[in-house]
Amino acid sequence: MKKIILLFAGLFLFYACLNNEDQINFGYEILPIDEFTTPIAFTFGEKDTVKVKYTLKNSCYNFDNIYYEYQDTARIVAVRAIVNLDENCTDVSTQREFDIVVTATQREDYVFKFFKGLDANGNNIFEEAVVPVN
Repeated sequence: MKKIILLFAGLFLFYACLNNEDQINFGYEILPIDEFTTPIAFTFGEKDTVKVKYTLKNSCYNFDNIYYEYQDTARIVAVRAIVNLDENCTDVSTQREFDIVVTATQREDYVFKFFKGLDANGNNIFEEAVVPVN
């Protein structure tokens, strides 16, 4: 039994010391919404689309997904990007658009809070849009 434990400990130590140069060093960043378009109203039980535009700051930024958080009848919306931390980046920003398909599952008005960035004190800034449900 001791030999098996020693073997596994040796394998673990060997694996921990392997060269990890091939791994990409990356991080995540929440990006603000530049512009958005919401429908005039949702119809209960049906799908509709909310369009958002965002900007990737440079060539090291890649779209990961839409940050979409539920808070009662409100929805917080932002863009989550993957940032390559080891790459030499070109300073070319790129604006992209993403369509969010929303199924109206609540009878109350939807309050969308679109992330617009941070203020001077580091607090989140949101722009709200209210979409009624018919």
